[in-house]
Amino acid sequence: MTRLTPETLLAELHKAADVVTRLVSTLDESSVAEPSVLPGWSRGHVLAHIAGISNAMARQLEFAQRGETIELYDGGPEGRTKAIELAAGHSLADHTESVGAALARALAVFDALAPGDWQARIAYRDGTVLDGGLALWRELVIHASDLGTGRGPETWSRPFCEHLVEFLTARVPEAYKFVLQPTGLPQMTIGSGGTSIAITGMLTDIAAWLAGREPSLGSLRATAAADGVELPDLLPWPAALPAPR
Repeated sequence: MTRLTPETLLAELHKAADVVTRLVSTLDESSVAEPSVLPGWSRGHVLAHIAGISNAMARQLEFAQRGETIELYDGGPEGRTKAIELAAGHSLADHTESVGAALARALAVFDALAPGDWQARIAYRDGTVLDGGLALWRELVIHASDLGTGRGPETWSRPFCEHLVEFLTARVPEAYKFVLQPTGLPQMTIGSGGTSIAITGMLTDIAAWLAGREPSLGSLRATAAADGVELPDLLPWPAALPAPR
């Protein structure tokens, strides 16, 4: 799988932010209130979340530069949910301003990092600044597709899909091992259970399925011992909070 350097990740963050900014510019007032791809969320909810996670990750880095850590969101998960609900109904102008300002803040902090800063500790997943950058990349790319403006998972790059597959290995149930067979690309294996299931299809579709999104380029095929089977249920998305110690 592709290994991202901080320099490569920084370039990817700028690309993802540019995509979000461009998609926001295509919306009109009525479309902000229309449903997104995510059940129960309007496009306004998605935009509020993009602004929220961008500001939250910027804050992680700002505290890390002082040798401190702070929780991702004020008020924890409940604070995150409340902030999204409060901002979801804002006007297009307000969303455009808040998303633009949040992206600019986050990119400015990432751009200012020195080489050694990427390993500074942050509270998010009890990880590092690099982990925070990867998380923001995931959030921007996936939620750009969740806006439902025609830019679906089929636009996700190979490096992004390979990173997502690696990150979402945690969604493989303990009993299974998934042998991923992306069309035209090398095979990948995730999970270590005793039951092997081969999953064949486009890499973007495999990544979308693992991320809980609808594959967009064709149907995935799952087989076990040469027989066709249903795609298995996945475990929840990896928790953002570290396990208690």
